[in-house]
Amino acid sequence: MLKVPASRHTPNLFYLKTLIYVLFIFFLCVPTQVSAINFSKLYSPLPALSADKLAVIVNDSDPLSIKIANYYQQQRKIPEQNIIHIHFNPKLRVLSSSQFKKIKQSADKQTPKHIQAYALTWMNTYRVACMSITTAFAAGYDQSFCAQGCKKTKASPYFNSDKSNPFDKFKWRPTMALAGKSFNDVKELIDRGISSDYSQPQGVSYLLKTSDKARSSRAVYFPKINTAFNGIWPTEVLQQDYIENKTDIMFYFTGKTHVEKIQSNKFLPGAVADHLTSTGGVLPGSKQMSSVEWLKSGATGSYGAVIEPCNFVQKFPNPGIMMQYYLRGNSLIEAYWKSVAWPGQGIFIGEPLAKPFAY
Repeated sequence: MLKVPASRHTPNLFYLKTLIYVLFIFFLCVPTQVSAINFSKLYSPLPALSADKLAVIVNDSDPLSIKIANYYQQQRKIPEQNIIHIHFNPKLRVLSSSQFKKIKQSADKQTPKHIQAYALTWMNTYRVACMSITTAFAAGYDQSFCAQGCKKTKASPYFNSDKSNPFDKFKWRPTMALAGKSFNDVKELIDRGISSDYSQPQGVSYLLKTSDKARSSRAVYFPKINTAFNGIWPTEVLQQDYIENKTDIMFYFTGKTHVEKIQSNKFLPGAVADHLTSTGGVLPGSKQMSSVEWLKSGATGSYGAVIEPCNFVQKFPNPGIMMQYYLRGNSLIEAYWKSVAWPGQGIFIGEPLAKPFAY
């Protein structure tokens, strides 16, 4: 059960100045954690992470991981020196901190200094003790990313940052898992990500405030996001539990233990979708819907909690922040990571280099 803490226009260069003005209004209106951004920097598009700065981590004890890594390297033209080889039992869903320490030491030793981010090539192992495996690889295992009960966890220095090259600036390497239940699922995910590049898709953002009040905590942002992007990017704020038979989904943010009818929709290449709930990041499955179901249904990126986070909005993607960095040209892994203030208990999944709005 999720706990509550106590206490239709495609953006392009022609639209950029108007987008900046609208985003300025948005960041003035939202809470402090969202508004801390240098307005002047919004006048320029942002670069997307390139393949030469991404390292792919492959588990040589897992034939599926090897197959995924080989395909991804080939399709994204990842340099051979960027392939990091590790070994662990692929049947483990959760690694202990001591097991992970040895794996991380091996990965760090092999990682070239210019690498800014990681892609993982497995789904089953999603957690390290009390934190997500993506944050563990990004910043190292640290108890301050964990919480017993409804408590704040360690903040990300990369949150809401215009900076590129996060390892150079912050010594963090944002990490995303190429997750899927089969090789074919991951192959389709990779192909979607690649097909999205520079496509400037015409889509819609769907922001749902559902009947689940606790899991709709992000709805506090929705009206302001809708106002901010009015006339720039189509955004629909809806009070309902799901959408169905949509053919134009670029962003879909909601909050429920299970989201109905997702397979009836069409997600555009590069689309992002997630649901705020307690265990969406338990990728192999739990009593709640796994975030992998979004990818299976056609999304290119998703996010979910691996352990009870409470419904702090800071522990989940902020839709307005994710949208503005993605629309300005950042890759999926950059925009998604920038949207989560406290990422210790959540896992990022998808095709990291997808860049539909890159210039």
